[in-house]
Amino acid sequence: MARTTIHDVARAADVSVSTVSKALNGSGRMAAETRARIKQVAEDIGFRPNALARGLLFNRSFTIGLLTNDTYGRFTLPVMAGVSEALVDKGVSVFLCAIEDDPALGKIHVDAMLDKQVDGIIATGKRIDRSLPVDLSGLPVPVVYAFTEGAPGSVTLTSDDAQGAGLATDWLLGLGRRRLVHVTGPQDFASVRERSAAFRVHAGADAEVLCGVWAEQWGHEAVARLWDNGDEKPDGVVCGNDQIARGVIDALRERGVRVPQDVSVVGFDNWEIMADQARPPLTSVDMNLKELGKEAGRTVLALAEGKLIEPGLRKLPCRLVVRQSCGGGSA
Repeated sequence: MARTTIHDVARAADVSVSTVSKALNGSGRMAAETRARIKQVAEDIGFRPNALARGLLFNRSFTIGLLTNDTYGRFTLPVMAGVSEALVDKGVSVFLCAIEDDPALGKIHVDAMLDKQVDGIIATGKRIDRSLPVDLSGLPVPVVYAFTEGAPGSVTLTSDDAQGAGLATDWLLGLGRRRLVHVTGPQDFASVRERSAAFRVHAGADAEVLCGVWAEQWGHEAVARLWDNGDEKPDGVVCGNDQIARGVIDALRERGVRVPQDVSVVGFDNWEIMADQARPPLTSVDMNLKELGKEAGRTVLALAEGKLIEPGLRKLPCRLVVRQSCGGGSA
């Protein structure tokens, strides 16, 4: 069966091809009734333009580029899932380009995206306080930044680290834990500084914060430091990521300290493969990266359609996923 074309729509509606084009892409001057009638005719006869035809019809490619240096995919994959989910019903495709930390490779991919006439670009990365190693300012298409540092005057989306740390701390306080400590990553990360400051706002200005590396081994070392110093031991630990939290849980178990009966532990990231396999399963702050991706997708599409979007930094709220490591049941 032959594919229905724009010429078929024109014949069925008894109008010119150019009138059909204007009616379907929302351009030109015509009566609202005429535009609605043509759209209804197109739907009735099963007109569905192919990708090339749609591009000509709407002067768009219906593709969005996703650029990242997070080649491991820990943060990019959930962001991309959200982008795709937000755009699939709009008939927009997303293609991913991984640039590692190579400026030359970044430029190659950006040039390729522009050659493909993408409608917009979403840039995402491994941390919120580092930009990708390629200049995306001044491009002829809109650029939205998600979980990476944006250019001045851009739309940038990140998770609200302070709010997430507050959620974790308040949950432990609500369980009756009073001697809290925060074990987290390197202090040169903006997320570490924001979470640490929020932790102290909720747990007390003198609450202890230990900074190390993003690894399970640091969790082991932090427990050794806390349990071997002769001071009063904590009954709640808020960790900067799930790897650290898993190390903390394992180190406590090796010392005969029960989790969550003696010490409650909360992680950050809600990396499910890590959190679910911890013993016991780990309560963790979810940064809602998929929702971040959805918002980035909706935003870049709106910009591509010429809508005005206020530039600036937007922080999306986190949520707490409660498992057995802190006790107290589900949130």
